[in-house]
Amino acid sequence: MTLPGRGLAARGLHPATRTLERIEQLFRSIGFDVADGPEIETDFHNFTALNQPPDHPARSMHDTFYLKGAGQSLLLRTHTSPIQVRYMQQQQASDQDHRPAGCIASIRTRRTRRCSTRWRLWIDEAVSFADSKAFSPISAQVLRRREAANALSASFFPFTEPSAEFDMSCVFCGGAGCRVCGQTGWLEVAGSGQVHPNVLKACGVDHEKYMGFAFGMGPDRLTMLRYGINDLRLFYDGDLRFLAQFT
Repeated sequence: MTLPGRGLAARGLHPATRTLERIEQLFRSIGFDVADGPEIETDFHNFTALNQPPDHPARSMHDTFYLKGAGQSLLLRTHTSPIQVRYMQQQQASDQDHRPAGCIASIRTRRTRRCSTRWRLWIDEAVSFADSKAFSPISAQVLRRREAANALSASFFPFTEPSAEFDMSCVFCGGAGCRVCGQTGWLEVAGSGQVHPNVLKACGVDHEKYMGFAFGMGPDRLTMLRYGINDLRLFYDGDLRFLAQFT
């Protein structure tokens, strides 16, 4: 009874949690809502409403887990975009004035491995893909590296058109080229694009009047860049020697 107690060392938040809180803080400050949704999704919300009908080749990009006995109607969500569909449907049902709507979502998705991703949406009149460029420096703000350069490169996602990827100058080499960035000097941090008209129609939004853009990124990657962590497994090992560095 007289021995000193154990486990009295200082505690701290996991580095990934710190990054998620930083992202949420930044987007809340400019008026975004925080959205959530079920892990068990319908085929409509996960694929069909996102411009991926049953025969769409983009479905092969997802290693989908369908629920046994439910046919192919219920599944574990494979990406964050179903939240986009549900959020727009809720806005249509609750907001008759059609005010500008924006949200972020930090949810876990299920494919061949567990992954947590962060996703954002903004819908308004006269929104264009050019407006999304204003959000590209946010990645640098999350990393607290305001000096980092930003760039856009063309890409493809079935639920956005046009589509692009946000790139940021490598924080390890300053853009000179290194092993981390594949000697390119750039790191891809997010996928983005203007919301496809078919997605707006599926959500009951007037695609002739309203437009929007969406973009998403993996917080694990941002956390690695923010803290200079070179091994993703450290996030899940529960090694106290590693976690103690973030108290």
